[in-house]
Amino acid sequence: MTSTRPRGGSARHTSDEVVAPTLDNVNVDTAAIDVVGSSPTVTVQLPATPIHDIPEDERAVAIDDVAVHPETLDSEQPTTHSVDVVATIPPAEPEPSGVRATRYQTGAPESSAELTSDRLLEGMPSTRIAPEGRWQRLVYDATFHRVNLGDSAAAVARKELDRRIRRPIEGGARFVPVLTRKGGVGKTTVTALLGMALADARDDRTIAIDANPDRGTLSERIAQRTGSTVRDVVRDADKITGYTEFSERVARDETRLDVLASDTDPHLAEAFNEGDYNTVADLAARYYSFVLTDCGTGIVHSVMRATLSRADSIVIVSGSSVDEARLASETLTWLEQNGYEHLVSNALVALNTATQGAHMVRLDEIESHFRSRVRQIVRIPYDPQLAAGAAISFRNLRPVTRHAARTLAAHVVEGLPSRQP
Repeated sequence: MTSTRPRGGSARHTSDEVVAPTLDNVNVDTAAIDVVGSSPTVTVQLPATPIHDIPEDERAVAIDDVAVHPETLDSEQPTTHSVDVVATIPPAEPEPSGVRATRYQTGAPESSAELTSDRLLEGMPSTRIAPEGRWQRLVYDATFHRVNLGDSAAAVARKELDRRIRRPIEGGARFVPVLTRKGGVGKTTVTALLGMALADARDDRTIAIDANPDRGTLSERIAQRTGSTVRDVVRDADKITGYTEFSERVARDETRLDVLASDTDPHLAEAFNEGDYNTVADLAARYYSFVLTDCGTGIVHSVMRATLSRADSIVIVSGSSVDEARLASETLTWLEQNGYEHLVSNALVALNTATQGAHMVRLDEIESHFRSRVRQIVRIPYDPQLAAGAAISFRNLRPVTRHAARTLAAHVVEGLPSRQP
């Protein structure tokens, strides 16, 4: 450190002068004094300054060095200088798992759909639906649910068929009679299959009414039985004030299909007329969305007239023999000639390929004929369970048979005419 004392003058100092401090206990090397003229220069060796440890509470604040030059100051008054104080920023907490970082980058507002359970719930199992299909599920499980290839083609087709069957309907109950002019072609079986397919896929109610005046067997195609028949409903019509009372008189299948049986006594069954059917149909329309009617073979019976007057769509059942196909076509002709042209153009034909002679007939030619007259044709394949003539378990049918029934149900729902509620 060097101190210079000007020659002459007083000992008064200004605020801009640098005053040399007084040093105690400092060894001065006189040999190192270099005198130039009358202004001596003194060299002083200071003791080493210990390193200053920064306290912990000072580490959070850093002060930038600012150069201060007193000679540039014009004023003799105390002056201030601004320095930048930078506080230590604590590390950010880790982003929750499942949150997409891109939402911070886009700057666009998010919709409510972005608030998913996977995003907001920590430590909770994923609510994503596992894919269907052997290979798809294997990949999904092997990657701990991180890779979802989607459903298999078969699963996609099945869900699409479900969507078609479940299409909402408006305007009250819809009536779909199933009829034919020849017995033994599977009319009752088709009625049961159609009802089961509708009831199994839809959330609303479906009922199948056995209106066959020739001792119908619809109730025998389901496992559960009841002692009530259409005659009991007609007799107790005034007592039925709600679904609970009505449901006591029907049998329910495993698919939730309700079946109202016909009379086992042929004389009572024959007495079931147009007025009786209307009574039953009016009650069923209160509690069901779909009312299927298993009609008899007598197309001119009074019940048939009441059935067709309420019909929104019809299903014609045809066997696969020559005479069975011809009778089904003649049924369409009779309907066209008796004021039901609108039902024919929107009709469905269920072609039962399990009847005798099917292997000898060109089924494609039968389909080609009916395609020129009706909206859709669905083949009902042979199934051992159906051939037995016993109660039908819809879930135990062959997959191809169940698919045919569901396809028929989808066509029925899609072909229903619009109606204002």
